Amino acid sequence: MKSFKKILVANRSEIAIRILRAANELGKKTVAVYALEDRLALHRFKADEAYQIGEGLGPVKAYLSIEEIIRVALQSGADAIHPGYGFLSENPDFADACQENGIAFIGPRAETMRLLGDKVSARQAAVAAGVPVVPATDALPDDDAEIEKLANAIGFPLMLKASWGGGGRGMRPIYKASELKDAVMASRREAAAAFGNDELFLEKLVERARHVEVQILGDKYGNAVHLFERDCTVQRRNQKVVERAPAPYLDDEQRAELCELGLKIARHANYECAGTVEFLMDKDTGSYYFIEVNPRIQVEHTVTEEITGIDLVKSQITIAQGGRIGVAGETCVPLQKDIALNGHALQCRITTEDPRNNFIPDYGRITAYRGATGFGVRLDGGTAYSGAVITRYYDSLLEKVTCWAPGPKEAILRMDRALREFRIRGVATNLAFVENLIGHPVFQDASYTTRFIDSHPELFEFPVRRDRATKLLRYVADITINGHPEVADRPKPPLWATTPQSPRPSIKTPPSGSKTLLDTKGPKAVADWMLSRKQVLVTDTTMRDAHQSLLATRMRSFDMIQIAESYAADLPDLFSLECWGGATFDVSMRFLQECPWERLRRIRKRVPNILLQMLLRGSNGVGYTNYPDNVVQEFTLQAARSGIDLFRVFDSLNWVENMRVAMDAVL
Repeated sequence: MKSFKKILVANRSEIAIRILRAANELGKKTVAVYALEDRLALHRFKADEAYQIGEGLGPVKAYLSIEEIIRVALQSGADAIHPGYGFLSENPDFADACQENGIAFIGPRAETMRLLGDKVSARQAAVAAGVPVVPATDALPDDDAEIEKLANAIGFPLMLKASWGGGGRGMRPIYKASELKDAVMASRREAAAAFGNDELFLEKLVERARHVEVQILGDKYGNAVHLFERDCTVQRRNQKVVERAPAPYLDDEQRAELCELGLKIARHANYECAGTVEFLMDKDTGSYYFIEVNPRIQVEHTVTEEITGIDLVKSQITIAQGGRIGVAGETCVPLQKDIALNGHALQCRITTEDPRNNFIPDYGRITAYRGATGFGVRLDGGTAYSGAVITRYYDSLLEKVTCWAPGPKEAILRMDRALREFRIRGVATNLAFVENLIGHPVFQDASYTTRFIDSHPELFEFPVRRDRATKLLRYVADITINGHPEVADRPKPPLWATTPQSPRPSIKTPPSGSKTLLDTKGPKAVADWMLSRKQVLVTDTTMRDAHQSLLATRMRSFDMIQIAESYAADLPDLFSLECWGGATFDVSMRFLQECPWERLRRIRKRVPNILLQMLLRGSNGVGYTNYPDNVVQEFTLQAARSGIDLFRVFDSLNWVENMRVAMDAVL
């Protein structure tokens, strides 16, 4: 059995982080890829190595470039690639490219993806396996008249679908022939943009339907198991919003029938790795109809992991290494008889879509973030943290919240509590909508169909935001600045907190120090004294380097002057006091609106006995570009006249030639 050493994750954000974590637990080195527009994304910092891909291709096409991803895999020495979901995850050409370059593809074989990834051929495979299907067409031709004939042969209403990919992209219900042409054009564009393939087909629309799917796993030796089912009925615009496992409306007999249908597909296709077999269930008759196979990990895989205790991503990796299902130490997957249901799990997708504005995706910076936590609450996120920048280029998913409990009612209550714990500021979210949804009686008794959201407009009625915290802060700010009419002209109450007072010098006349030696005997005497000393000489950097590092150089002259005399009186044994140069010159002028020369003169006056030191950045002086020699020379002379005794000349590369002008100016 092979063991991967380094895994490249050909995806981004939440699912990339999920895979990186699983690989890390298995002791694998990891590689991330990112587009230019994703350079601030968290997933690139979670991996051991990260490489930019797709320069000039754009934010989405970068992740769709097989050549770029293979290039990085070879460059980094990755021996396996995990595609995640979306992007190239269902592209058999990508799996072929991995094989041709000696890289393992963590997913089904390319021929399986061609069979099942194409929804038209997958239907044919389902029929061959004895699994019931909804009446549908083959791939649609380009001719509009031929498409209309095919539609009439099945009968309206119809569902238009993309042959490749998932996530609801390219899907549209069609209720009459006049809608057909425009719908086909729009779906072709959407499918081509999302999956790089605009092939479509038509399927009979089951109007009172439930969407339920079976999680399957297969190894390289013909073994296949199911991990029970997930309910994905609650959808908006054919995009799943809430997922549950197991489906709360199925009894044991229905569940066994459904899962066996999923296994029939897996066995017929000799399926390897993780996949999902999706079905429509007619609510009125209880009949199942095969829809499609997703030959990849699903967004909602978390609920299956919670009720079975099986890590699906680690299972994918160990199966791809050649591990056998049911063999301890080879995979994370036991035999079918040892896989049991435990409790109920519920997943909600928190997005930056604004339900008050037709779910238009929002973007910007998250100014404040607080997630949910506690027993039975799991968070899977990619861009959910304070300071995260949400761009317009990618999916609006912020966080997946998964809650587990012994039963469905407890899971809903736990999810309600978790959603109310969230605080996200800076971008709009769908939190209010999801809270309404899981609290609706139709959801709680599981009597919904795929039209649940469309048929219940009350889900879009949201309470008016009270925004109490912001109002309180505004009130405090207003009173602080403008006062309150009821307390005008009244004496201020005594302050409980007092401003810390600077220590007073212990003596009035400071004792002799290093500056005294310089003034009385000259520079050579100071140099000889330094060489003769066996003790360590100390330079205090509080007024320069320390507050540059800790306070962004924002220490005011006022604060320095308050303490300066105490330095002279109580620390005369200091070798020097570094109080000028570096970033202090620029910051004092631009941000503090102070004169740096005045600061230096005032410190010199109060510290007459200790050498004053500055940082001089070679030919940059105290700026951020190279200056002419005469500028550096004149600046150095003026600094000495204003009180600087000791010049610490610096160059970022320690290049003597770059420091020579400044050193000559000092000498």
